Amino acid sequence: ADAAGAVIRRYWRAPVDVESKHEPGRPVAESPVTIADREAEAAMRQRILARYPSHGVYGEELGQWQTEAEFVWVLDPIDGTKSFITGKPLFGTLIALLRHGRPVLGVVDQCVLGERWVGANGETRLNGARVRCRGAARLADSMLYATTPHMFAPGVEERRFARLRDRVKRPLYGCDCYAYALLASGFVDLVVEADLGVYDYCALVPVVTCAGGRMSDWNGQELTLATAKDCNARVVAAATESLWAEALSILSGSPWRMPFERLPARLGPAVTFVLGAACGAALTLVAARRRP
Repeated sequence: ADAAGAVIRRYWRAPVDVESKHEPGRPVAESPVTIADREAEAAMRQRILARYPSHGVYGEELGQWQTEAEFVWVLDPIDGTKSFITGKPLFGTLIALLRHGRPVLGVVDQCVLGERWVGANGETRLNGARVRCRGAARLADSMLYATTPHMFAPGVEERRFARLRDRVKRPLYGCDCYAYALLASGFVDLVVEADLGVYDYCALVPVVTCAGGRMSDWNGQELTLATAKDCNARVVAAATESLWAEALSILSGSPWRMPFERLPARLGPAVTFVLGAACGAALTLVAARRRP
């Protein structure tokens, strides 16, 4: 983190060329990348591989190396590059250490503000001081963060997030990884996101869970390297168990509902009417057959 921070601060609020990465199929297909992203990741990789040559590395900008190893480092040099290039200090460097694919250590480092969260061994510390999640027990009382409402794909994701958003006290946007760090420090109740990469969330898992929070995919499944494809890049983090469970009840969706969620929204009322009428007719038929 120190090595990455030294690189990032050199480019902070300085003229820097911004390239575009295009990833078709994602809700937000274009994302920016700078020399600061690449040099910061290179600095971290160099130090990791020099000290731990048997470890693997999974980086956002420079690819994967030995990801089948027992220990794998997952790196996102600047999570929140859009904030970085617009001079907003709400980005962070994310560092995770995975053992057998499970995050066991997580770091969120904000090198401009001088804040570093470290989650490991059952506790999370901010600049050495222990922090804990604390927050609302119900959606109706909660503060919800997501980086942007545009990260939810049209259809199922968009509708489920909208239902959740309409149940919370206040929805807010724009913090990237910093929202999860604030959740671990007791200032945010809930973070719900989609369209994430492994490097976007692995470091956040120990930071949140070691502070007493819950973090999983939208079906309540553990976030690991092995489950990355199953989670569909959708995550939820909550300060309390009850809030996490209530959020999952909306985000997971029941099996019978899922096929109908993929229908255009304008067909929703019509489908509901038809299903209601069909159920009513079936019940009437059953009742008639039971009469002597």
